[in-house]
Amino acid sequence: MAHWLVKSEPSSWSWDQQVEAGAKGTSWNGVRNHTAKLNLMAMKLGEQVFFYHSNEGKEIVGIVEVSKLYYPDPTDKTGKFGMVDFKAVKPLKTPVTLEQVKATPTLAKMSLVTSFRLSVQPVTDAEWKLVCKMGGV
Repeated sequence: MAHWLVKSEPSSWSWDQQVEAGAKGTSWNGVRNHTAKLNLMAMKLGEQVFFYHSNEGKEIVGIVEVSKLYYPDPTDKTGKFGMVDFKAVKPLKTPVTLEQVKATPTLAKMSLVTSFRLSVQPVTDAEWKLVCKMGGV
């Protein structure tokens, strides 16, 4: 099973809003980058995803799960992009900041650091386990 990371600015969609969406979850739309699109297309039901607050906070705050596979994004008038649905699983007991990721040798080459503008990123098993440990889950 693969792991992923998605980014959201808290002022647009926060972890608290994701949790409030409940078991129904929410659509992850508005992705307009080809690589991010391919990552969304590669996701499978039930895969775990880090929820990262970008720009404001710059920290991994929780874990969501893929609850609906890739489908067309109705907000995209070109028809080129799609979305998946996520539901909240659990918060990290302690958010893991971008600075902590950069300062940890095992994580320094994580996509979060090397492809910082990419909104949907793969996470290796080793990275997943270490971030979960750092976050207390």
